[in-house]
Amino acid sequence: MLPGKFKENEAGTVGLPIRIVVLSIVGFIGFYAILSAIGSAPTPPEPMYAFANISSFSLNSEGEESNFSLQISVLDRNNCRVGEANVIVWSPDRKKAYSGITNSNGNATIAVLNPGLPAGKSEGYIAIKVMRTGYRDFDEEYFIKVKRR
Repeated sequence: MLPGKFKENEAGTVGLPIRIVVLSIVGFIGFYAILSAIGSAPTPPEPMYAFANISSFSLNSEGEESNFSLQISVLDRNNCRVGEANVIVWSPDRKKAYSGITNSNGNATIAVLNPGLPAGKSEGYIAIKVMRTGYRDFDEEYFIKVKRR
């Protein structure tokens, strides 16, 4: 039960409905601004990955040439082929780099010429990096294992 002085004093209720309407409109405008900012945010780049026709390679004995070709396929997260992607592979000793660009089927053939192993090692790994606008770069340090026979 309200005390008598509050029952007779209506000063706080004068203009209350218009205040509620104005504050509701201001709130809806702010809510709309937040939703439109979220809706117009740029989409993040999609992931992609690569795989090759081989998973390991054996080099010839010391002094003999060991050349081979890699068939590299690049796909996105929906397993659709990614064309025009830049593919770079490094020899296990990281002294030589080879590159190629995928065709419309997402395939690139890269010839690796006489790769060297890291000093004092009998095995190493070919590293790969795949880049394409609109996609996240794909990096793999241990893409293909290379060992000496």
